[in-house]
Amino acid sequence: MFKRVKGLQYTVRVAAPNPGLANLMLEQFGGAQGELAAACRYFTQGLAEDDPGRKDLLLDIATEELSHLEIIGTIIAMLNKGAKGDLAEGTQKEAELYRSLTGNGNDSHITSLLYGGGPALINSAGVPWTAAYVDTIGEPTADLRSNIAAEARAKMVYERLINVTDDPGIKDALGFLMTREVAHQQSFEKALYSIRNNFPPGKLPPMPEFANTYYNMSGEEEVRGSWNSDDNFNYVREPQAGVDGADGSASVDLPGEQAADLKAMAMRTQSDTSINPVTGADLGSAGPIENEAAARKK
Repeated sequence: MFKRVKGLQYTVRVAAPNPGLANLMLEQFGGAQGELAAACRYFTQGLAEDDPGRKDLLLDIATEELSHLEIIGTIIAMLNKGAKGDLAEGTQKEAELYRSLTGNGNDSHITSLLYGGGPALINSAGVPWTAAYVDTIGEPTADLRSNIAAEARAKMVYERLINVTDDPGIKDALGFLMTREVAHQQSFEKALYSIRNNFPPGKLPPMPEFANTYYNMSGEEEVRGSWNSDDNFNYVREPQAGVDGADGSASVDLPGEQAADLKAMAMRTQSDTSINPVTGADLGSAGPIENEAAARKK
């Protein structure tokens, strides 16, 4: 059950309208790292969670993300207040209205015209929100790691938004939202490490002969560190094909009729390596002078 409280989780004060900044704020409203994506990610995980502690954690944070969505949406709406009235009433001259909507870097005609200056479930480039942003896989150790990374990405977006505004009220509200991302990261990490067998994710064990092997794919100048050290990994300096001991080729067992059809197709489409056919590219590569000379000879 949800019950809405008539008040934002954090007080928001906007100094002045700014449609351009409102457009940038949409990244945290309907973008991939935004609050709606986070709320849906944690809700889907929480509803399927059987551990009562993690279930509470996920649903608590999912609910808080909805309150953050309300904060961001409110900021966007306030930044667009002037534009909303101008669009609705048409009191400005055409050129003045256009400048007021496109000033301060606002290039989103979708925000201005289609949504009338209100918050829309799109990102700052006008791309609609999609459930593809929700990357739940249904394995707690994998999902918690993904959640930690998602909170980190959201924090970075908030930092960048803070850096592009000098409005003290907005900076303050964004600082709160950024800080809550840090708190969520800590909770998710605590929950991850409260699962004793948290690595590797899933139930099936890895193939032991490859689990601690590092293949050097960067040549002789590869930088060495703990991530590819001899202490932690079996370092293969010159990897070859067929690490399983075979020749590295691919094969499939086909029924007789399919095998015959495949052989017939291969024979029909076989390349003739003995010829050098003239192509359209060859015919078109002659210059104008050469073409004229050839025409005169004819």
